[in-house]
Amino acid sequence: MTKRKALGRGLGALIPMGDGVEGDGGLRQVPVDAIQPNPRQPRIAIDPQSLQELAESIQAHGLIQPLIVSEETDGRFTLIAGERRWRASQIAGLNEVPVVVKEVTPQARLELALVENIQRDDLNPIEEAMAYQHLLEAFGLTQAEAARRVGKSRSEVANKVGLLRLPTAVQAAVSAGQISYGHARALIPLPTPEAQLNLMRVIVKRALSVRQTEAIAQKIKEEEKPRSRQKRRASPEVRALESSFESALGTRVRLHKNARGAGRLVIQFYSDEELQALVEAIVGPR
Repeated sequence: MTKRKALGRGLGALIPMGDGVEGDGGLRQVPVDAIQPNPRQPRIAIDPQSLQELAESIQAHGLIQPLIVSEETDGRFTLIAGERRWRASQIAGLNEVPVVVKEVTPQARLELALVENIQRDDLNPIEEAMAYQHLLEAFGLTQAEAARRVGKSRSEVANKVGLLRLPTAVQAAVSAGQISYGHARALIPLPTPEAQLNLMRVIVKRALSVRQTEAIAQKIKEEEKPRSRQKRRASPEVRALESSFESALGTRVRLHKNARGAGRLVIQFYSDEELQALVEAIVGPR
């Protein structure tokens, strides 16, 4: 079976008819004040300057791309995708906007909003992680199912959701752009929240690169080991392999290798969900 790709093919590729979308009302013009925000909008913040710039573009050229909405029983409409364009249309003073009316399930509404933002790179990593987590918890999807619905790899969804295990202050730094997604991933394997917060502060103060952060995080993990385990002196080759495994799997990995080339690989996990994610990453969906 050919794998369905949602990104790059438009929102219609995500939820085909009969898979969450029950109907299509076609293109219509509706009053802009008859539309209400999507309660499942994954994006938390909208940059005021970019919103003003979009409003000026709409004033000059009109709203070229229609909003996607669902019609409520009271005659109003709820946004599925296009909140930024809707808000900019209000600023631009439009009385009516073009919409495509669709009947969707709550799950499909979240998926459409999530994919629209991913396609436009509008979500920061924490907003994206929270949206994935909502798909998992509210609709009972596995990480593999959620990934398939939004056109991402299972490992990408697992890695983003893993950010939610970080302290709130670290998540806030990611949302604010003080540290990158790569920096945040390097903090996840650290043994304590205190260690994660301390290294986050060092990243911001010293403007560390992701590679520098990974190297420091590795040293911290080694220093935090019990003294009985600090006798281990892994070679640079082994440490590099461990780092590659950790980057690919999103968790702590230890490679123990003897002089004859034999040994064992220890992959740590901290929940049943993480174990399932590791199984899918190594052997594929079951």
